[in-house]
Amino acid sequence: MNLPVRVTTPVPRETWSTLVSSDRRAVVSQSLSWHDCVCSDPGIVDVSRLYEFPDGRQVIMPMVRHANMPLHLDAQSSWPKFWGVAGPITPDGPVNLEEARAVIADLVRTRAIATTVHFRHDLEPGWLDEVRRGLRVSDHTVYILDLAGGFSEVWDHRFHGMIRKNIRRAERAGLDIQVDRGGRLFPAYSELLEASITKWARTQHEPLALARWRNRRVNAKAPLDRVAQYFGDACTTWVAYWHDEPIASLIVLRFGSYAKSWKAAMNHEVRGPIKGANALLNRLAIEEACEAGLSCYDMGEARPGSSLAAFKEQLGGQPHVAHRLRVERLPIYTALDSSRRLAKKILRFRDA
Repeated sequence: MNLPVRVTTPVPRETWSTLVSSDRRAVVSQSLSWHDCVCSDPGIVDVSRLYEFPDGRQVIMPMVRHANMPLHLDAQSSWPKFWGVAGPITPDGPVNLEEARAVIADLVRTRAIATTVHFRHDLEPGWLDEVRRGLRVSDHTVYILDLAGGFSEVWDHRFHGMIRKNIRRAERAGLDIQVDRGGRLFPAYSELLEASITKWARTQHEPLALARWRNRRVNAKAPLDRVAQYFGDACTTWVAYWHDEPIASLIVLRFGSYAKSWKAAMNHEVRGPIKGANALLNRLAIEEACEAGLSCYDMGEARPGSSLAAFKEQLGGQPHVAHRLRVERLPIYTALDSSRRLAKKILRFRDA
């Protein structure tokens, strides 16, 4: 039996603002500010969908596609790969299986050549039961630090001993820590990111030209500026200086009960307390999130067993499985994924 549902697209801004504020588990990348950052790109068009069920429940599915491409030749996503997770916004508690089935069925019926949904890590069982019914689903690991109990609890019982030692070493080194809430320190972050590309390319067995090209795609200046514009003082940039030279940076966003460690970079070629500087910036951001009464510090994705995952775990991040759903009318993106895996194998690429 098909559950009747009314669909409105795109979702009115007022409705999005009201519903996402009522979803207590909504993450930073589901906020209206994040939506505005994504959709302010002139190459993107908002095709988000509002589902209204007979009992009054409303569910939002964030969704965008390319602006200058006909739908039957285009892919739509929630969100595009480099913009992180989205998935359904559900303000009235867990969805039931019929509601999840109605939403997924609607997405399958769209004329897009492919539809991708990046679900948040706390996906309700009803969604997972439905999306695994013959659809392509991949799993990814995200690391979340629970801030319950305040910073003293986090420091004493969730930070590992080694990370506390590195933080204390950085504090003793007399690093100059600068904080900005308007984008003024973005150039320092960009400078550090450029300096780190060579190191990461070497670590990952990746050609330097390819590493630089990927960096331009993921870390373009325009998205940084848009985030500063739409998040305002909910966007904080931390930069550690050693002898007047930046050595580590961290950009943190806030929404609802979450702080999100969004971007980080450091210059491994500069002598000084590098490892401790990165840990110290995270410590300061986590302490600030605790003082603001937030409940979670989202550290983003990492491959289990990688050095990045180990760092997140030392900061107390717990691994959670997140799911990515893909529906394709033609297996174009499946073929692209296979090509990427083959290229990585040839290059002996290693995720850091």
